[in-house]
Amino acid sequence: MQYLLNGEDLKGMRHYLVSRQWIGPDETLISARKPGEGNMNYTIRIRTNFRTFILKQSRNYVEKYPQIPAPVDRAIIEGRFYDHIQQHADLRRYTPEVMYMDEENSILMLEDLGDSFDYTSLYQPNTGISREDLNSLISFLNVLHHEISPDDTTTDFSNRDMRALNGEHIFRYPFMVDNGFDLDTVTKGLQTLSMEYKTDDILLKAIARLEQIYQADGPHLLHGDFYPGSWLSTLDGVKVIDPEFGFFGPAEFDLSVMIAHTYLAGLDEDIRTIIQSTYVPPSGYSSSLTEGLVGVEILRRLIGLAQLPLSLSLSQKEGLMKLAKEMIV
Repeated sequence: MQYLLNGEDLKGMRHYLVSRQWIGPDETLISARKPGEGNMNYTIRIRTNFRTFILKQSRNYVEKYPQIPAPVDRAIIEGRFYDHIQQHADLRRYTPEVMYMDEENSILMLEDLGDSFDYTSLYQPNTGISREDLNSLISFLNVLHHEISPDDTTTDFSNRDMRALNGEHIFRYPFMVDNGFDLDTVTKGLQTLSMEYKTDDILLKAIARLEQIYQADGPHLLHGDFYPGSWLSTLDGVKVIDPEFGFFGPAEFDLSVMIAHTYLAGLDEDIRTIIQSTYVPPSGYSSSLTEGLVGVEILRRLIGLAQLPLSLSLSQKEGLMKLAKEMIV
């Protein structure tokens, strides 16, 4: 990597963009601002005298947690994912266009989707998601899981390094007895409560089996992180972003993440009924595998490092953790 994006250095960024012919010599950078609260990458919205666009760079660490190493090419994986699904109009309308891609420096130039917000507000009380947006998200999964197979592409979507990172933080780190993360800093009493799950051999063996399924190659192209932080509400409807964890694997994984976050957000049961009745299961689909993965996602979000802006009490978290354990075991 030879160049690092820096939103405070407009002159340097303009020189970079002009040198790559991503902008014209008569285009001036007016501002560079964060478009939202991302975790993984350095992302900024650029405003010029002509237009706006998004620049995203992945570095060899997680942007929010610099102490955590991460695959440096993950932005390029994301760019290839977007490029590949462009052939499907029913997917293309849900994602931003890749304008340019710099593989050497792991930088993407993406279409700016305009005024938007993600759906992490769902974790707050008295919020919800419209039936129209919910249907759009499920339609995205239906097309993604049914219309694209490994035979359709020469692009390598195994994404093993990102799967290894994600697998660590989904299936292992949250369940380590001493991982250095004091859960009482999140919710008082959660550290003690978590020990029941971190020392349950039957539960841990079941989770290890689920990780083996996650790490194995599968027949369906997955988004890989299909939760409210990856969904955007825009003037043109709901959009899906951040597929850097995408790979060919079990369709149950994407669906399980979506369902798990309806529990974490405290959404009504009828939302899960709509999801499960509208999603079209592909051949070989396993509802029990989905349920087990739902449980793991709930637990890892409650006692793992990837915390959410939840407004849950300790007793509410305890209830969800018991439910999650039942789903897994």
